[in-house]
Amino acid sequence: MDTEYIKLLFIKHKENSLTHRYITNRDIKPLLDKLKDKLGIKTIGKSVLGKPIYAVKLGKGPKKILMWSQMHGNESTTTKALFDLLNTLIDANNLNYILEVCTLHIIPILNPDGAESYTRVNANGEDLNRDAQALTQPESKVLRAVFNSFKPHFCYNLHGQRTIFGAGKANKSATVSFLAPAQDQACSITSTRKIAMEIIAVMNRALQKEIPDQVGVYDDAFNLNCVGDTFQSQNVPTILFEAGHFHEDYAREKTREYIYTAMLESLNYIANTTVNGNLYEAYFDIPENEKCFFDVIIRNAKVVKGNKLKVEDIAIMYQEKLINGKIEFVPKIEKIKKLTQFYGHKEIDANNHRVLDEFGNPVKVNNENDFVIVNNSKIVLI
Repeated sequence: MDTEYIKLLFIKHKENSLTHRYITNRDIKPLLDKLKDKLGIKTIGKSVLGKPIYAVKLGKGPKKILMWSQMHGNESTTTKALFDLLNTLIDANNLNYILEVCTLHIIPILNPDGAESYTRVNANGEDLNRDAQALTQPESKVLRAVFNSFKPHFCYNLHGQRTIFGAGKANKSATVSFLAPAQDQACSITSTRKIAMEIIAVMNRALQKEIPDQVGVYDDAFNLNCVGDTFQSQNVPTILFEAGHFHEDYAREKTREYIYTAMLESLNYIANTTVNGNLYEAYFDIPENEKCFFDVIIRNAKVVKGNKLKVEDIAIMYQEKLINGKIEFVPKIEKIKKLTQFYGHKEIDANNHRVLDEFGNPVKVNNENDFVIVNNSKIVLI
């Protein structure tokens, strides 16, 4: 698809009621109520705390695609993109061919308790993405029941990733990442994985026009407890989507657009192509994610080490905290050492001056500081 056309579709159909990072059932229920006359919407189960797990079904085609988001409750960017996509598919008449060829089964928030508390895990403290075999949690059982009854031909496992990842070792943030999960211990390049890889390669080609060198892939180490690996092992091509960081976009509003672009591009491809995996090799052109970023690095800082003053770098990560119904970013010092192999999304040069906290004390690892003092000047870190 033409990327300029996708941009226009996004602007027209973006769901403006969903913003920033805190997305819960309270946010999506009014949207589902508005869409109920146009889409098949039902409650397919309940969470640990009894919250409804909703599903949306649309399309009437033979190619069946299962999508689920917020399996980790604090990973909401893909949920926003899903509603942008839903608005598009029910309104853009010239995309009717997608719904003629495909049937979509979408679970917008699989882990509503985790979404409410803004945690990765569910209300029992369990990571649903490590429960694919044991199926100890009600949310895991709901997803497996849908998988078994819907019998999808493709699965989209929609997640969000931390700001620490770069697309390779260069100073390029991994704004979007993918994975065609392994389906056996040997990480064999099976026919099923090749199909997932081919679709990822198509999405990458589109994204390179918008965010060149900012797409990565994850290591494919096999873990059958993970949902993607389990579904792939059932010979259903499964794609992991990871919404990452774009420059100064901590609300993940630009990233949602790129996830939307990838989703729409992939659906267009599936609708128009018999995907057989023959074009999978371009997947291996995508660099692997590297943990090479901090949110802020203060370079050339004079700090106390033992009884001496040394010039080091100070690495800061933002802690995401739910405060009064909003996500606040709290800077926390992670490391004080030379960080020549790392990049900061924001970099500050202390020019060999001492770096002090708001009380005039030397900064320390694990300190939370909204600002620091360098050469008698206050520098805000967020």
